[in-house]
Amino acid sequence: MKRLQVDAVLLSLIEHMEIKGSRCGEVHIQKACYLLEELFGDPLGLEFILYKHGPYSFDLNDELTAMRADNIIELRTKFQFYAPSLLPAENSQLIKNMYPKTIKKFEPLVKFISENFASYGVPTLEKISTALYVTRKEDTDGSVEDRSRRIHKLEPHVTVEEACEAIKNIDLIIEEAKGISFSTT
Repeated sequence: MKRLQVDAVLLSLIEHMEIKGSRCGEVHIQKACYLLEELFGDPLGLEFILYKHGPYSFDLNDELTAMRADNIIELRTKFQFYAPSLLPAENSQLIKNMYPKTIKKFEPLVKFISENFASYGVPTLEKISTALYVTRKEDTDGSVEDRSRRIHKLEPHVTVEEACEAIKNIDLIIEEAKGISFSTT
């Protein structure tokens, strides 16, 4: 996928997340993109690692910075006392006009992610995305208990009980995501 096509999808995700109530800070976008990538077979090709507070992509960080430099998104303060939000900027309409087919193709995925995750704050997104990471990438026996203990070991500030709740939540989301048809071709 071309860089500007990825930007079009990221822009669409940001817009949908904002409509659904997300603060759209960088962490919100990081976690939403991870969930999109992992639930739907890596359609954007962004590489994520488990970092300090869950899955993180340095590639995505670089792309968001490039989008800011290209005036596709900008930092704006939406809420007093919070870090700024990443929101559409002057050149966002140009990207949308260049790639309407890409945006339409990704719309079911973007809507699914925004409808299921936009209302969550950073701590909840961290737990849910880490639960998905552990479910898909870590060597566990697959039980809720084993995955919960693994999350707590990786992220000690997350209690086993909180991890258990996140695991149960992500297991339901994984099942729901199976109903979304998407093809990378």
